[in-house]
Amino acid sequence: MQKKISRRALTRQLGTLTGGAMLLGPGLARALVATPRQTEGPFYPPGPHAETDVDLTMLAGHDAPATGDVIFVRGRVTDTQGKPLADVTVDIWQANHWGRYAHPRDHNTAPLDPNFQGIGIAQTDADGWYGFKTIKPAAYRLSAREDSAFRARHIHFKLAHASGRKLTTQMYFEGDPLLADDGPFNSVPEDERHLLLTAPVADAATGIPVHQFDIALVDFVG
Repeated sequence: MQKKISRRALTRQLGTLTGGAMLLGPGLARALVATPRQTEGPFYPPGPHAETDVDLTMLAGHDAPATGDVIFVRGRVTDTQGKPLADVTVDIWQANHWGRYAHPRDHNTAPLDPNFQGIGIAQTDADGWYGFKTIKPAAYRLSAREDSAFRARHIHFKLAHASGRKLTTQMYFEGDPLLADDGPFNSVPEDERHLLLTAPVADAATGIPVHQFDIALVDFVG
């Protein structure tokens, strides 16, 4: 049976990308553009949640892992001046390898994955870092009609901080051809869309793609 990866182990593993040095780069010394807001959508997994840890690929007591291409999603949460924010609650949720959410209102006929957690909740560390192990979600049709538009591959994020900073947004995958027609993505001003895109960098130790998604929160409650 495979073991779930812990928050501490995941942070240590992702740190190998930077030689273990999780420090602000020179680009964060200047003011940052706030990460664009996105719709929450209708499929936030209903509670109670059996598991909400940072490893979405493995459920406790299951012999098999989730189906799909494993990825790491990591990033740093800061304010718009580049100051790291500790103890931010970071929720992620997403469709599975076949494009279906574990939600009773998702009537997609694609299979459910009994081995996929579907949701993860993390807290940023003292330097503002968070990390998850998950699978790359599939695109899916917006309705059962064969001529229905597709949603591009994406992962939902919801963040909350004791200071009152809040954000709901979505992370997308650079190069996805469906982005050109994705409504939520194209609702963002064109010069800010790059803030929602990630490109993979292979983890030297495991070869697993790492998608870094840094998030800048504004000071007001939203």
